Amino acid sequence: MELHTALFEQLDIATLYRLLRLRVDVFVVEQHCAYPELDGRDAEPDAAHLWLTDGDNSAPLGYLRVLTEPDGAARIGRVAVAPAARGSGFARQLMTAALTHIGERACILDAQANLVEFYRGLGFEVTGPEYLEDGIPHVPMWRAGKLAVDEE
Repeated sequence: MELHTALFEQLDIATLYRLLRLRVDVFVVEQHCAYPELDGRDAEPDAAHLWLTDGDNSAPLGYLRVLTEPDGAARIGRVAVAPAARGSGFARQLMTAALTHIGERACILDAQANLVEFYRGLGFEVTGPEYLEDGIPHVPMWRAGKLAVDEE
């Protein structure tokens, strides 16, 4: 398995297409959510795209992106694993790589409710009530950065 990390400007057209295709296949088609998948945040200057492949030019088996919120916290989102690759630990690999990339910053995400325990296992805590987004229950979650923990 090969982990890739790139900023938007570093993505070639074919790779970008494959990453967006995986996201649309999972979030729009499989989960039946008609929403603006291309939200404008992918091209932010420090948006990091992480994905796994069997090799440099193969289809992504898993993907996520890391954004920076206005308060400086990292936001992990668009965590997706191709249906044929599920159950292989790829989501955990990607999340571990993302948390390493983020370093000491605090991190937030909006977890699908059925994945709360998965994210708890990575150090995230629920920060608010469950809500519906595109008909799917979600829960806001937060993981303290090392600096925030050290200051307490």
